[in-house]
Amino acid sequence: MDRTELLGMDLEELCGVAESLGEKKFRGKQLYHQLYRRQNLCLDTMTDVSRRFRTLLAERATLYLPAIRQVQCSEDGTVKYLLELDDGARVESVYLPEEERTTLCLSTQVGCAMHCAFCATGAGGFVRDLSAGEILAQYLVISREHGLLNQSINIVFMGMGEPLLNVEAVLKAFAILTDPSGCALSRRKITLSTCGIRSGMARLAQTAVRPKLAVSLNASSAEQRRRLMPCERQYPLAELLADCRRFPLRKGERITFEYILIRDVNDQPADARRLVRLLREIRCKINLIAYNECPGLPFRSPTGDTILAFQNVLVEAGYSAFIRKSRGPDIQAACGQLTTRPAEVPGL
Repeated sequence: MDRTELLGMDLEELCGVAESLGEKKFRGKQLYHQLYRRQNLCLDTMTDVSRRFRTLLAERATLYLPAIRQVQCSEDGTVKYLLELDDGARVESVYLPEEERTTLCLSTQVGCAMHCAFCATGAGGFVRDLSAGEILAQYLVISREHGLLNQSINIVFMGMGEPLLNVEAVLKAFAILTDPSGCALSRRKITLSTCGIRSGMARLAQTAVRPKLAVSLNASSAEQRRRLMPCERQYPLAELLADCRRFPLRKGERITFEYILIRDVNDQPADARRLVRLLREIRCKINLIAYNECPGLPFRSPTGDTILAFQNVLVEAGYSAFIRKSRGPDIQAACGQLTTRPAEVPGL
């Protein structure tokens, strides 16, 4: 008999499970509270849930967390986890502690189908989408490892994969993460990064409670973006920016444009001036990220002076432009460096 996986079920689904096993709906609410609010995945210790219900769940359902296959610790405090899922597929997730905030970077797919030229994840190809439960499981694993229960944290869907190609699972996980009866995280501290999947952006625009939107731009012209990001052929820059202009932002909300600066590719003042024109009339801020070099890829990081010169053009044009420090590059945990392969550790 196939067992039902409980992790990833929302409140309504867990109440349905309770009723299907002859229990009252409130038993499903108790289970929901245990799984997400208390981060308790052991049926035996759910003492406010009836013994009969727990016995039936143990017979007919599963509660699965990914196995931690490798942990790498950066000199800056970043910790990268290689997690193995139930079918043997692997993803990486990252814990990023800072003095003023703690951030978790979660994956939404195994691999990535976008094949951006500068990204190690895309170079490894696409395997499959993650379920809502597998997305939530990354949060629960890291939270339990670092004692984050009841702490205010940030989450970014910026790990492996394109979130808007798996939008329904991502939004379901987001709803549970931000439900006050669930994981109780602030929706204002959760950001989704996309290369610009138009159908997914339309789905987000129709969603009342949604993550903040970040768009991975990385180019100052359609031709330049096409060389770096094959998605430009299917999702042209002009149409993407038109969608951004129409996106229904809340009061005080801005779209974040992420721009990875690559030496002698897209990092010159002329690129910055084109970017100023591209983003006209969009309520936004710009995060500038020095390229994180990846083994086997030909691109290089720009110099510090080049980054500052690029930023100055944007700031003088009236844009909020921030230089984002990369975290964990020494363990290949920074933007664009995640893969499904265990790192080679000297001496092992």
